[in-house]
Amino acid sequence: MTAIVEDHSAYAMQALDLGQAYAGHTVLDRLKLIVEPGQVLGLVGRNGAGKSTLLRLLLGLTQPQTGQAWVFGDPALKLSDAVKQRISYVPQQPDAMAWLSAGQLMDFVSRFYPRWDAAYAQDTLQRWNIDTKKLMAKLSPGERQRVDLVRALASQPELLVLDEPAAALDPVARRELLREIALRAGEAGTTVVFSTHIVSDLERV
Repeated sequence: MTAIVEDHSAYAMQALDLGQAYAGHTVLDRLKLIVEPGQVLGLVGRNGAGKSTLLRLLLGLTQPQTGQAWVFGDPALKLSDAVKQRISYVPQQPDAMAWLSAGQLMDFVSRFYPRWDAAYAQDTLQRWNIDTKKLMAKLSPGERQRVDLVRALASQPELLVLDEPAAALDPVARRELLREIALRAGEAGTTVVFSTHIVSDLERV
């Protein structure tokens, strides 16, 4: 009898029996998940519920204690460069390459994405009044979050993963940021997976 092997490449993301625990506390218990191409999936839950853990497991940034995840058919822990070019991830607290200016960050990251939209990045940073010559470490938490979102959207990803993308912003700025996500990703048919503890944010997107 021949085992039937499922075609994981049919899904943007897939998880089977994912489990994770910290200090004896179970965060995820044999979770199963399928994200179809073009789908918008919101993970809603209080802080500490395991949303960030799940996103990191799905992207292969953390090794699960049980189960496995796939992204565009690749095992999450062994993503090919070709698949990585199709993904953008914005963590809850962007702090990578803080020694670069916002402009230098965009220039560096653009080299890894063949579909990079330099005009969009420049125009959006200017529209949001981000000083591109200022070091990332010197920007406010809200400004860093905006820069990281521009970085993610400018790569024109097929899969956009956002962890509390507007957590550091005031309500007005949050609405503006979520509108940018919805418009930019919606026009391209991007698959979006994002976490939030604010239900109104999910409703807007």
